[in-house]
Amino acid sequence: KKKKKKKKKKKKKNKYQKKKLTAVLQNTKRGNTTSNQLATNTSNMLPQHQMLTLAIAMLFVLASGVAGQQLKGNQEDPCKVKGRVVGDEVYCDRYWECVSNQPELYDCPNGLVFAGKHRGVTEGCDYPWRANYCEGKQLANGPLSTEHCDWLYGIFGHETSCTRYWTCWNGTATEQLCIGGLLYNENAHSCDWPENVDGCQKHPLCNDDANGNVPLGKSCNRYWQCQGGYPRLQRCPAMLVFDRHSLRCVVPPTEECDIPTTPTPLDGEGENNNVGGGQLSKDEQERKLANEGVPPLPLQGKNFQRARN
Repeated sequence: KKKKKKKKKKKKKNKYQKKKLTAVLQNTKRGNTTSNQLATNTSNMLPQHQMLTLAIAMLFVLASGVAGQQLKGNQEDPCKVKGRVVGDEVYCDRYWECVSNQPELYDCPNGLVFAGKHRGVTEGCDYPWRANYCEGKQLANGPLSTEHCDWLYGIFGHETSCTRYWTCWNGTATEQLCIGGLLYNENAHSCDWPENVDGCQKHPLCNDDANGNVPLGKSCNRYWQCQGGYPRLQRCPAMLVFDRHSLRCVVPPTEECDIPTTPTPLDGEGENNNVGGGQLSKDEQERKLANEGVPPLPLQGKNFQRARN
């Protein structure tokens, strides 16, 4: 009977100690109890053989408290906002996300900055020039460059051509071409009218008129059409010839050309090139220019880079 009474008393005491310990741990998690106070309180409540288990529990609780205190200064807590994601207060290429009810810090892909949840090109991050994302902030990470790419993600000017540029995605570069007489504008990060692009010289063939027509040798149905100072090879519509005096396609005959027959395709020209006025590819056009004794497009190699700078 005495043993039973003693056992009941011990059980009641353990229940009281457990309840008190739970209260202490909760206060610690809320930040109302320091680690020293926790150690003092628990050492008086538990025998030594249970202290090791408790020490592990204490470390876990304190670590959870530290994780919640990573936010500094005026940094907004992502766990207290609806979207659960917020930008970093200092660095525009970092953001905070609420994970398991704790704020976690993330970096945008190299070359991108935080734009907001479900915005930008990937992972809530966007190209920095699309908006004032970095106004009053700085970058936490420097560029990681690969061939043709200054950053792993971005759009960059071509090394030797004013009409081409590179789009980079995770360090892989893809060459793109501006069409319709446009040139790549590095300030706007897009194709633009030639007059808005500094550092790109005009082709000598178009010196007289940057947007005029130029005869092609002795050809009666082919001519060069200058678009913003750059020549594009064109062909007159069926049954018309190019007039060297009016510099346009007219009904024959003219002084140089009689009524045309079915035109013979030029070397390197296929059926697909006849669409839309019969434009040739850029490389084919430059070969044709060379055959006509016209100098190649300027700004090649180092000369191009100096002009751009």
